[in-house]
Amino acid sequence: MNKSSTILPLLLLIIFGCNAQNHEPSDFIPEGYVEFNKHFGDLNKDGQEDCVLIIKKTDENKVVINRFDKKVDRNRRGVIVLFKNGNEYRLADKNYNCFSSENEDGGVYFPPELSIEFQRGNLIVHYNHGRYGFWRYTFRFQDSHFKLIGYDSSSNSGPIINGETSINFLTKKKLVKENTNKNAKGGDETFNETWSDIEIENLIYLSEIKDFDELDMYSF
Repeated sequence: MNKSSTILPLLLLIIFGCNAQNHEPSDFIPEGYVEFNKHFGDLNKDGQEDCVLIIKKTDENKVVINRFDKKVDRNRRGVIVLFKNGNEYRLADKNYNCFSSENEDGGVYFPPELSIEFQRGNLIVHYNHGRYGFWRYTFRFQDSHFKLIGYDSSSNSGPIINGETSINFLTKKKLVKENTNKNAKGGDETFNETWSDIEIENLIYLSEIKDFDELDMYSF
């Protein structure tokens, strides 16, 4: 066996890991983590149901007593994206620590609810904050990575939309809509729209986000 025939499998092992392709999504969960939930949808437009795993670390030191004297699990969560390939799955992208715990202290507010959505082949990380609105991040798979191509948010007071923001990182355009009807009851808002250009050199990689809570979209 020549040297090149032994180096190639080693490189593939380093790049993709031991579980580069497996029959079950659970086979990709690393040691020290458990499945939090999983979602299915087509992310590469090949007609197959890909899988997105939300995983959660199992560090016992992160199980604490909160300010309400209730035991809560403050372990952070992560994401694993798997492409379906016939009867098997292969790793497309991963980030083991990018989401805060579902039990994070929201102060006077409850923590937003994290969910995963699929839309036109894109992966959407959605945070729902009930009557206060929502924000979501849209990722597209290109150049072997999931990259942030869009951001949308809505600031609400119950049924009333106070303002909306939409950023397209591909066209480098930002739209801000502000409700000018101070007597709005919901559905009768009047919006003032402002378009602007944003500056960004490289798209943000899903795998490189340290903490979604610290992603500053106001800087664009």
